[in-house]
Amino acid sequence: MLDHPLRHWKERVLAPLARGPLGRVHPNFLSSVSAALGLTCALFAAFGCTRLALFFWLANRCFDGLDGTVARLHQKTSDWGAYLDILYDHLIYAAIPLALAVSSADPKVYLACAFLQAAFFVNTISWCYLSALLEKRRAGAAERRELTSVTMPAALIEGAETVLFFSCFLIWPGAALWLFSIMASLVSVGVFQRWRFARKELSA
Repeated sequence: MLDHPLRHWKERVLAPLARGPLGRVHPNFLSSVSAALGLTCALFAAFGCTRLALFFWLANRCFDGLDGTVARLHQKTSDWGAYLDILYDHLIYAAIPLALAVSSADPKVYLACAFLQAAFFVNTISWCYLSALLEKRRAGAAERRELTSVTMPAALIEGAETVLFFSCFLIWPGAALWLFSIMASLVSVGVFQRWRFARKELSA
């Protein structure tokens, strides 16, 4: 919901870092560092060290934002880099809730985590395949003047909201049952939003 308006603001904030020493680092390496930080977050979360996990989660998000900014500022954008970025994102989105569920050892949290993972799975299909079809119809990112490699149709829960929810997961791990359930429900609303959008756009 907030990604499109925040993306240009993020570019302005990260631009000084991207023009500095980090500008000499290949963006794909930054993506890999981001993934390593995210997996470290999941490891600490699995062992109940949620404060350390929160630090690595926020570091993961910073590097995840930097790779694209560096790529755009230094003309290093590539389809391979875009693919790596989204693949690593979804790896981390899967790993952290699973780690928190393992740490809780509560069957109810396991079920809520399963609900969340199922919602993520359907949500990913709802936007990825739709994105591919929109690009095929030449109604994608370039036509919509988006900064991403392919268009990402808006919905209630996107990247910014995910950062907020995952931070809450790590700050209040004891509330994982309710937080997982709430996020899964809101992600499901987003699937419906994209279904309505797809019906309108693809039927035209």
